[in-house]
Amino acid sequence: MDTLLQQLKPIIGLFGQSPYMQAAVVILLSLFAAKLVSLLVNRGIRKLTGHTKSTLDDQLISLLHRPLFWSVVLLGLLLAATVAELSPSLFTFTRSAILSLLLFWWMLFSLRASRVILISVSRHSDTSSLVRPQTLPLFTNLVAVIVIALGVYFIFQAWDVDMTAWLASAGIAGIAIGFAAKDTLANLFSGVFILADSPYKIGDYVVIDNNVRGMVTHIGIRSTRLLTRDDVEVTIPNSVMGNSKVVNESGGPYEKYRIRIRVSVAYGSDIDQVCALLQTIGEEEPQVCTDPAPRVRFRSFGDSGLIVDLMAWVEKPELRGRVTHLLNSAIYKRFMAQGIEIPYSKQDLYIKSLPDTPWQEPSH
Repeated sequence: MDTLLQQLKPIIGLFGQSPYMQAAVVILLSLFAAKLVSLLVNRGIRKLTGHTKSTLDDQLISLLHRPLFWSVVLLGLLLAATVAELSPSLFTFTRSAILSLLLFWWMLFSLRASRVILISVSRHSDTSSLVRPQTLPLFTNLVAVIVIALGVYFIFQAWDVDMTAWLASAGIAGIAIGFAAKDTLANLFSGVFILADSPYKIGDYVVIDNNVRGMVTHIGIRSTRLLTRDDVEVTIPNSVMGNSKVVNESGGPYEKYRIRIRVSVAYGSDIDQVCALLQTIGEEEPQVCTDPAPRVRFRSFGDSGLIVDLMAWVEKPELRGRVTHLLNSAIYKRFMAQGIEIPYSKQDLYIKSLPDTPWQEPSH
């Protein structure tokens, strides 16, 4: 600042020795310099970035235009306050106010630029990237908190406010809040890890500890919401989701879901006929996928019949119940028509001997 002032003294000295006149000249020069920088950004740098394929640099240049303009103007005001030979108290106040405005403009630019950069990164991300559309709100809020905290800290420094006592108080308050809201913090950190790790996404069908099954409708910082097949919304805290076994039925290389129809046929049945009939039933059902094709497997010899599985794939996990119903109905009808017996539990009662005394009706 002093070096710049020494270089400007020959110029501002041409307009007299009045401090206020020289301060006014400095302000006019700063406005001229700010306009020059604005033209350089608009016609020079923006012209160069216009030849690139990415729009990120164009957006950053658009955001950079206003902070650069006001930075030059505010620095000119600071120089003018130095030249005007203000009283020490007034100069200190003016300097703190100008620095606060300067920090505010760059804090605002950092918030907008970080958001633009994160959005651009999330659009070109893949499943293994840390910043994805699912985790974008998390990182946007995290960067905003960091930028605002640093901005407030430096603004306090510009006003010569000692932050040591404030930081100590914040540390003590943080410990107290941590003990009082440990469950909330557990849900918060679990939500952060879920968003970052992304074990499931909105629209996936998940099973929690082999108990609750439903479609994920919302993933928040505090909880995850599932819509069950009974159209009942279940809200599960993220700390529970983080410590539970989560089966993602929509995960894997594709969203298709395999259903298994287990059938028992009586001993003595033609097993080749049974397998061929089940294969035909699976292939004729329109809601069963053709790739992978249905499969039939003779599994084992049961207590009362032969155990055969029909395995078929459906496009989405929510079709499991409907297609299972259709296949079971078709299997029962075909087996009845073909005379294939489906065994069921039977109990025979044997009477070893009858009593010697004839039965008599009891007297009243």
